Amino acid sequence: MAQDDALVIFREAILLIVKLVSPLLIISVGVGLVIAIFQAATQIHEQTLSFAPKILIIGVILILAGSWMIANIQEFFQYIMSYMSGL
Repeated sequence: MAQDDALVIFREAILLIVKLVSPLLIISVGVGLVIAIFQAATQIHEQTLSFAPKILIIGVILILAGSWMIANIQEFFQYIMSYMSGL
């Protein structure tokens, strides 16, 4: 395997990671922002108030989008295996 082949695989892996994690991160940041605005408006500064909703939302997103994530991971695995068989 040449250096170019390894770089292609690593680039595809990093793009897959960004593609899978970005929905979770964006929604988590959005929920955190809404909770921070609520805490600033009500002057309630409780750490669990921002942590618990984020965990629940992330869990719901993982349940809803889990099959899509697994399908992308399987597709990437098949890509790597077919790439390796061609070497």
